[in-house]
Amino acid sequence: MVFLDFEKPLESLYEKLEKIKQVGEDGDIDVSQMIKEIEDKIKTTRKEIYSNLTGWQKVQLSRHPERPYTLHYIENMCKKFIELHGDRYYKDDKAIVGGIGSIDGQTVVILGHQKGVNTKMRQYRNFGMANPEGYRKALRLMKLAERFNYPVICLIDTPGAFPGLEAEERGQAEAIAKNLIEMAQLRVPILCYVIGEGASGGAIGIGLGDRVFMMENTWYSVISPESCSSILWRSWDYKEQAAEALKLTADHMFDFGIIDGIIKEPLGGAHTAPEEMVKILKRHIKKELAEISTKETDTLIEERIEKYSKIGIYETDEALLDAVRSAS
Repeated sequence: MVFLDFEKPLESLYEKLEKIKQVGEDGDIDVSQMIKEIEDKIKTTRKEIYSNLTGWQKVQLSRHPERPYTLHYIENMCKKFIELHGDRYYKDDKAIVGGIGSIDGQTVVILGHQKGVNTKMRQYRNFGMANPEGYRKALRLMKLAERFNYPVICLIDTPGAFPGLEAEERGQAEAIAKNLIEMAQLRVPILCYVIGEGASGGAIGIGLGDRVFMMENTWYSVISPESCSSILWRSWDYKEQAAEALKLTADHMFDFGIIDGIIKEPLGGAHTAPEEMVKILKRHIKKELAEISTKETDTLIEERIEKYSKIGIYETDEALLDAVRSAS
């Protein structure tokens, strides 16, 4: 069990619990009452810790090494799943996985970022940072979904698109921009879920949908707190302050109208009960698909474009508009 910095009180309680269990086993002593007291204390402490998390603490939770990743959800939600590879231009990007799956009889195209469950796999998956071929593979799968009238499910969890020179040489920005314009016009329903980190263009490259949701302990922003801190203060030491200033949590995104809802996680985060989290996400996907699939295709696209047109706050300068009209 991995404990984060702010979970130290829990760590000491778990250590105490293990010692008491060991004493009971070694000495053949009834320690059930002591175990119950500590377990109650753990529940109380956990509620206290998670009742008022800061932005930075939620960022830490989104990166927890035991947090479920895309393939965990796919393998446990889909009774059948066929992974598809390659973008038909360059190669197969392991940072984005996707294919055709069946969720309780509903065929869908499901794709998302995959970080890797250990050091070796994280290197293999490039830590969930996709190259242009990853976004082109995602678009290929979405166009396949459009051809056969399958809904698209996107699971977002990335620290950002890969910033390497070779990615730029192969058209990173163009690949992401192409996905945005194609997703805006895709003639099938699109559901997007931020299941971990939602950073920058790496996230939005597969994040434009009819409905966008965030799990409770995730974040969504144009830049990470560390990068923001290094730009503004020339140091990572102010990352906690940057996290608060960026207003990157699910609550903030919902208030801004950028997402359509927040999915509650088990107390302590998705990593504490991954099987339960899978069930929660699966129920949510089925509910949203049942609702959105009833819409006519043209209506779906119109509402999707209108949704993104409304994001943001602006004012109209009537005097400036009059001057422009006069000049033209």
